[in-house]
Amino acid sequence: MSSAKDGRSGPRVVIVGAGFGGLEVARALGGTEARVTVVDRRNYHLFVPLLYQVATAALAPGSISAPIRSVLARHDNVHVLLGEVHEVDAERRRIAFDGRTLDYDVLVLAPGSGQSYFGHDEWARFAPGLKTVEDAREIRGKLLMAFERAEMAEDPEERERLMTVVMVGGGPTGVEMAGAVAELAKQTLKREFRHIRPENARVILLEALPRLLAPFPEALAAFAQKALERLGVEVRTGAMVEGMDEQGVIAGGERIAVATVIWTAGVRAAPVGRWL
Repeated sequence: MSSAKDGRSGPRVVIVGAGFGGLEVARALGGTEARVTVVDRRNYHLFVPLLYQVATAALAPGSISAPIRSVLARHDNVHVLLGEVHEVDAERRRIAFDGRTLDYDVLVLAPGSGQSYFGHDEWARFAPGLKTVEDAREIRGKLLMAFERAEMAEDPEERERLMTVVMVGGGPTGVEMAGAVAELAKQTLKREFRHIRPENARVILLEALPRLLAPFPEALAAFAQKALERLGVEVRTGAMVEGMDEQGVIAGGERIAVATVIWTAGVRAAPVGRWL
């Protein structure tokens, strides 16, 4: 299969991924002689920085996503195909996806990133990450269901476990998520229940390094920690996760009984290396 047949004589440019990088390239090439094809496994662009608000029921998924075709509609030389790329043949200048192939003159690989569990992929079943709308929906469901189960729990220890939420990783996502969960529990859900007090929920942020937001200036990290603590978040630095199961997390030598664990630490690139 070749790129768009629209009379243009420019190079066939294939862009894999319609995230921030892929869209910027496609828009920059819009209106040129290049014959551009964007391939993505989803037909919408997702504003990932606001996923935490979907996960805490502050925003609907549609508020942070836009159809790729609509975003690029005004560029006649840009075409969009739905599919998941699984192979790149650099010698033949061809990609393969969903049983079909696409030839290119220039290839742009911008497939984004995934979650890294630092060699403990088995933790994924206990601690979902936050990279997709599906992740956000799963986390939102776990959060809200934990409070519903706590409302019916008769055992005080089990009730406390259900009303404990742990974020693993004190980077930007972890800080934002911890603050949003604290606001959800202590403000949004405050008057929703009769047998529990959501404002007494424990929200814990675990960070293995000595401080939060390691890539940022220390003053900003200190400011963020104080802001979280004012919301009632327990910030624990120097607390590396050593293990987890369905009942809790072990960090810094201590076991924390928790029902909802959210993984906000570690990023790994998409498998571009394996394709090439």
